[in-house]
Amino acid sequence: QVQLVESGGGLVQPGGSLSLSCAASLISLRLYGMGWFRQAPGKQRELVAFITSGGSTNYIDSVKGRATISRDNAKKMVDLQMNNLKPEDTAVYYCYARHYYTGFTSWGQGTQVTVSS
Repeated sequence: QVQLVESGGGLVQPGGSLSLSCAASLISLRLYGMGWFRQAPGKQRELVAFITSGGSTNYIDSVKGRATISRDNAKKMVDLQMNNLKPEDTAVYYCYARHYYTGFTSWGQGTQVTVSS
């Protein structure tokens, strides 16, 4: 069973930075596309950033230029660095994994990010 454990959430002032990490208990991270979703109160869960096994990345428009997703296949870690945080970035952030061949998906338990002064 795949387990994803997020860390790094917390309270940040507007304009600040935060780094989220996801530790994956996978046989091989190379078999998975990885991403970060977020869900704000009363809103649908949305994909913030995604990274392929080869390192190609995609970002939601609202975080482009402010977020960087990265992965370390050997360490089985996926990170999300976010800068110039805004109150609208406040949400629970979830790590996500999707197996390339089976389509099997896994979610972490989520970590709260609150951007407020």
